[in-house]
Amino acid sequence: MGENKERMLAGDWYLPVDDELRAASLRREELCAAYNAGVLPPKERRALLEELLGSVGHGVRIRAPFHCDFGSHIRVGAGTFVNFGAVFLDAAPITIGEDVQIGPNVQLLTPLHEMDAARRREGWEKALPVTIGDNVWLGGGVIVCPGVSIGADTVVGAGSVVTRDLPSGVLAVGNPARVVRKLDGERSG
Repeated sequence: MGENKERMLAGDWYLPVDDELRAASLRREELCAAYNAGVLPPKERRALLEELLGSVGHGVRIRAPFHCDFGSHIRVGAGTFVNFGAVFLDAAPITIGEDVQIGPNVQLLTPLHEMDAARRREGWEKALPVTIGDNVWLGGGVIVCPGVSIGADTVVGAGSVVTRDLPSGVLAVGNPARVVRKLDGERSG
C-alpha cells in the first residue's frame, strides 16, 4: 500500500493525486458506469454492487444513479434501501446499518479539505468515517458531514445537514440538523 492511501485510511492528511488512488478511482468509475446503465438483469447488477462495495447485505437495493469515490470503503447492512442520486464519498469508511432507508439525493461525505488556503491549493485533504445505525431514515437531500455517527432508529428530515453526531431514537431536522424530539418507538399511519 502506498503512502497516500495509508495516510488516507488512517485519517491523516494526504494528497489524493497518486497512481494507486487514481487506479482505485478508475475501477470505481467503470463499475459505477456499468451499474448506473441499468440494462443488466438483477443478479448481474447485484454482482456489480458486490464487486464495487466493501460489503453488501442481503436484500440491499440501491437505485441508479449511484456515485462514490472508491466503493471499497462502503459497507451496507441487510435490508437497506438507497434511493436515486446517492453520493457516498468514501475516502474513509462509510458504514450503513441494517434496514436503513435513504431518500433521493442523499450525500454521505467523508473528505475534509485544508482550511489553510495554501495547503488547500496544494491538494491536501483527509477523511473521517461516517456511521449510520440500524433502522435509520434519512429523508431526501440529507447531507451527512465527515466524522458523523447517527444512532439507530433515528429519523433525519429532508434537506437537513448533519454536522454532529445524533443519538438513537430521535427526530432531527434543519441546517445544521438539531434534535427536535425523541421518537419513543411510535408508529405512523
